[in-house]
Amino acid sequence: MTRLLAFETSTEACSVAVYVDGQVHERFGIAPRRHTELALPWADEVLAEAGVVRSQLDAIAVGRGPGAFTGVRLAIAIAQGIALALDRPVLPVSTLAALAMRAGGERRIAAIDARMGEVYLGAFARDGDGLVALSDEVVVKPDAAVVPDGDGWHGAGTGFAAAEGALQARLAGRLAAVDAEALPHAADVARLAAPAFARGEVLAAERVEPAYLRNDVALTLAQQRALRQ
Repeated sequence: MTRLLAFETSTEACSVAVYVDGQVHERFGIAPRRHTELALPWADEVLAEAGVVRSQLDAIAVGRGPGAFTGVRLAIAIAQGIALALDRPVLPVSTLAALAMRAGGERRIAAIDARMGEVYLGAFARDGDGLVALSDEVVVKPDAAVVPDGDGWHGAGTGFAAAEGALQARLAGRLAAVDAEALPHAADVARLAAPAFARGEVLAAERVEPAYLRNDVALTLAQQRALRQ
């Protein structure tokens, strides 16, 4: 039996979920500036709802970004703190991948409003109950986004509404459907983390790093990979 506790606070949405062998209990709300206040109480609530105590958890899953700097840092810090206290590993999950779980179809594009006239962008394909990344995640101006091959793409995320819908306009000929109000959920972080846990793709808490795509904020994903080699 796999038991995971998951956090996702990379956007204006705050969510916490418990995964128990495919069953998910979640708290989700759009709560700007209240993530710190809500995350741990919600964790206690969903654990109680699932009938799980912290000592029974196998790992902590966390949305690692990209997203708002403070929100990403908060989720990582909470996940690390709980994991260290319980001596459990952490499963970092792409926030864009979690967001893409909100879309339908075989091929999906997730986009988060990154402010400053840019969006965080990732392309994914359905792989069983999960997703596989089709390209590196990027931060880009909507009107400079690479147009994907083929059509029938399903889009999800606030990046499609940013800059007066510039990304949606650029990809219009490729998109079958778009949900520009979709936000990432901890439930999807947990669902993506479960097979990763089964494959042994865990990290020690102290090795988990936020995924920043802007060079002027912190280490990018490419830089983090280089440091680990």
